[in-house]
Amino acid sequence: MDAELTLNDSAQVPLCGPSCPAPACCRPHLLWGQADGPYLSLHLAEGSTPIALVGMGFRAVIWSLQQQQQWVLLPLLSGLFCFSGSVRKQKEENSPKMRVIRVGTRKSQLARIQTDSVVATLKALYPGLQFEIIAMSTTGDKILDTALSKIGEKSLFTKELEHALERNEVDLVVHSLKDLPTMLPPGFTIGAICKRECPYDAVVFHPKFVGKTLETLPEKSVVGTSSLRRAAQLQRKFPHLEFKSIRGNLNTRLRKLDELQEFSAIILAAAGLQRMGWQNRVGQILHPEECMYAVGQGALGVEVRAKDQDILDLVGVLHDPETLLRCIAERAFLRHLEGGCSVPVAVHTAMKDGQLYLTGGVWSLNGAESMQETMQATIHVPAQHEDGPEDDPQLVGITARNIPREAQLAAENLGISLATLLLNKGAKNILDVARQLNDAH
Repeated sequence: MDAELTLNDSAQVPLCGPSCPAPACCRPHLLWGQADGPYLSLHLAEGSTPIALVGMGFRAVIWSLQQQQQWVLLPLLSGLFCFSGSVRKQKEENSPKMRVIRVGTRKSQLARIQTDSVVATLKALYPGLQFEIIAMSTTGDKILDTALSKIGEKSLFTKELEHALERNEVDLVVHSLKDLPTMLPPGFTIGAICKRECPYDAVVFHPKFVGKTLETLPEKSVVGTSSLRRAAQLQRKFPHLEFKSIRGNLNTRLRKLDELQEFSAIILAAAGLQRMGWQNRVGQILHPEECMYAVGQGALGVEVRAKDQDILDLVGVLHDPETLLRCIAERAFLRHLEGGCSVPVAVHTAMKDGQLYLTGGVWSLNGAESMQETMQATIHVPAQHEDGPEDDPQLVGITARNIPREAQLAAENLGISLATLLLNKGAKNILDVARQLNDAH
């Protein structure tokens, strides 16, 4: 009886026909299979040596770990693969050199943890590849004495990393998705959006206020946040509090909270605290009725060169369909509003029973004026590897070939429709005034 090794869920079809050029000695080991992007499903003869697979778009290498044999598979029609070349014995010291994939990231501890998690997933999917992490500082990391909304740079945490991508110094970059503008520079795309963690904001209290909530903090307590979005919503909800800008990475902000006696509490993204292992510092989770979150918050995005098909195939399997569709809707909403760090815009999305719900809002800087609406659309959430568009069209900077275009367009249209509704109701005036006031101070 034959033994079967299946690395994905695709249907299997014959691999080698009568005209297969593979030497007779190896045909019994590999009977048939099918390529699906970077995956390959294989059917192995009983007693065959365990193998490792490397998939890189249109080329796959099968490497026999025990026998030190290599078989190169090249594409034929309709996704079928066939042997090319010969099976050859090699000494272990002459094993073929693994391709090295270079991964760019910021230098902060959180950025490294996030990047390490993505690389760990890729290593599990591609055991025949090596990954090298290259860390660098960005503009946002270097300018720490100015509020983010005042710097006026759209790519605060991405520009230097994109320059490295452009110069082929790295092959892909891992970002917090909320740091990526809705319009990327030409030549770049988001090739993967990983499964979202908690998108909510969290409150971390000074040790002397542990056990409190924002509502029960003393009058005039100072709360630190680097976000106009958070400050505007929370000033409206908790008028007895004062909000002040606080900058730095998570470690720096927590140190300022604990040591400077200046802040009673600070607001941070819950996902970042979870990834750092600091859940014990969370004193309060802010649900959407208290504070809606930033576009893309809680999700990681993998940015690549738009025409690097090998790397797009490599990272495309990381797409989480529900997270992807929710973030397309959110990013389309923000783009159509022409929002950004300099204006308070927030969202909340949910997927339930085939319906994608999007709530979006805009606020004045002090939270006195606001406008919120909710819309929904019917969207089919596809299986992970369902066929999508063939020509790699980007939607709000995202390329997702393995997700049906119909679903992506429905999510994008939902975001545009909600933004249009708010603009028609006067949101543009609120945003224009907020932008002018922010620039003036």
